[in-house]
Amino acid sequence: MGTAIAWLGRKLPRFLADRRGVGAIEFALIAPLLLALYFLSAEFSMGFETDKRVDRVGSMVADLITQKPSIKKTEVEEIMKLANTLLQPYDRSSPKVVVTAIQMSGDPSPTVQVSWSRQMVDGTFSEPFKKDTITTIPEDLRIPNAFVIRVSSSLEYKPLITWSAEQKKTLGLGGAFDNISMSDTYYLRPRMTSTIACNDCSS
Repeated sequence: MGTAIAWLGRKLPRFLADRRGVGAIEFALIAPLLLALYFLSAEFSMGFETDKRVDRVGSMVADLITQKPSIKKTEVEEIMKLANTLLQPYDRSSPKVVVTAIQMSGDPSPTVQVSWSRQMVDGTFSEPFKKDTITTIPEDLRIPNAFVIRVSSSLEYKPLITWSAEQKKTLGLGGAFDNISMSDTYYLRPRMTSTIACNDCSS
């Protein structure tokens, strides 16, 4: 017994002083955290960049339309298709784009009516608002006889990292990261004329 205790007394200090393998243990403990931080940083970066691109969709579509004195339905739809290109490389869901031409009456407190409109949802085009439908715009744009193009762009962003139902329950995420809604609305006045006609947009 005394020999065993003496042997342990000699070996224990050497064992405690031996640092071999500590780095591997530390890496094994830290690696999952570092990987999680890396992927979360990448996800936030991609989400932030996609959100900026959704904002640019409205300004780009409005800018191209307002450069024309008049426009056809096919031209409006071709311009709206550019939204898919602008969002690349993101392609996990499709953007929704709504273009609305708005005419104000000549009254001191003008009536705000739809002149024409087109929308793109999942690559399909339709007329979201009938001509002469009453709509709303910001108060500072309610100018008698004014004409504006409103472009609303939105996207249900689907994260690159997906969580299983069990993981979401464990992390307490719920459905918070299943879809992230991104949207923007842009207003622009015509460049070439006072109004922009689209005679076949209501057909």
